[in-house]
Amino acid sequence: MAPLLVEDRPSFRLQLAEAKRLGVGGVSVDVWWGMVEAEADQVFDWRYYDDIFADISAAGLNIVPIMSFHQCGGNVGDNCNIPLPGWIWQHYINKGITQTDLQYKSEYGNYSAETVSLWADHVVIQQYSEFIQAFSQHFQHLSNRLAEINISMGPAGELRYPSYNSHDDGKSAYPTRGSFQAYSTLAVQDFRQAMQSKYGDIVKLNASWNTQHTDFKEVIPPLDGNQFINSGQHRHSQYGKDFIDWYHLSLIAHGNRMLEAADAALADTFNAVPLGYKIPGIHWKMAIDDYSARSAELAAGLLHSDWPYHEGNGYGYIHMVAVAKQLNSKQAGSSQPGHKQRQVILHFTALEMQDSPMPPSYSMAKTLVRWLGEEAKRQQVTIKGENALSAGVEHVSGWDNMQQALQNSHYSGLTILRLEQVTNNETGKQGLKTLIQTK
Repeated sequence: MAPLLVEDRPSFRLQLAEAKRLGVGGVSVDVWWGMVEAEADQVFDWRYYDDIFADISAAGLNIVPIMSFHQCGGNVGDNCNIPLPGWIWQHYINKGITQTDLQYKSEYGNYSAETVSLWADHVVIQQYSEFIQAFSQHFQHLSNRLAEINISMGPAGELRYPSYNSHDDGKSAYPTRGSFQAYSTLAVQDFRQAMQSKYGDIVKLNASWNTQHTDFKEVIPPLDGNQFINSGQHRHSQYGKDFIDWYHLSLIAHGNRMLEAADAALADTFNAVPLGYKIPGIHWKMAIDDYSARSAELAAGLLHSDWPYHEGNGYGYIHMVAVAKQLNSKQAGSSQPGHKQRQVILHFTALEMQDSPMPPSYSMAKTLVRWLGEEAKRQQVTIKGENALSAGVEHVSGWDNMQQALQNSHYSGLTILRLEQVTNNETGKQGLKTLIQTK
């Protein structure tokens, strides 16, 4: 990965040259929506990327652009501040959609400005499509240099909710259970509509939920997330299962929409370039022996309600992995002349980490990496990995874990966070050389 923002191009060029010498194939680059389209809707400034992509190409390396529809700042390792385009928050006022409607609202009542809520996709996805199409038109001359195009689908570019992010003032941060993010007006409306679609009338919902609602307008997400999880309601009540599945499947639908929009926007220029998306390695709250087990993943939207999680349901990740197959399934049935089936690649983080099942983290990171690899193999999905923390490649154990994932857990590629960790750090440099030679 390139720096979040390259501010010293001479040093960057030296790093690129060293990376090429070491055997690196390409460099991923965040293409910040909030920087390129900051001024106004449909006003794009690509000058920074003209320079950065020219440097990478001159070094003989491929480019993996990330369509970064999330802010830079607020996540672990962020050292820059690039918010979303300011105009987006007022752009749909004439449609009755306010700034807070466009943002995720947590169970604590806090709003996140890191990314636009998926419940606003019906209006905002056009902006993503226009941005990707403008990118493809501007950089069509680099068609032989783009190895893959990654699509940001949430905070930190990952397909998840901002369940452990800074807007909740540390209440949901690692290693807590996180916080649910389904409390905005649009989210609550969607939950009610989904339940009305499922049950048809309120009498049937009450019979299933053991409630006494008089109208679907009384249906709401859990009022107390702690009680909802700690009591086991999310596992043992039909209300809990319905909420978890709606929350999870809303995220899956968002992932599918984003890939479909990107595929269409790139069809005229980069129709053969693979698309990629990333799932976070939320490895904490896994080994704890109570109802809060796997709760951090639930709050992030990664898991369905089909407890217990086991090999047959992808240890909870069957739908997250299947996002890579959905686009190809639709493409296979396309009758459009000249239509090509585009490969979709899944990326997963935390490859450098060990299991650490003790408090306070109750982490099973290495096990989780293996589970995702096995499920990707079962579904015949190409999976690649990356380290979650840059410090993870400053130790031999981190490189050993990444090498094991490549050799034993079906991962076919690796992205290192970040470039300087393998060009300016001796442990990183040696680890990468050994890994490439072994692979």
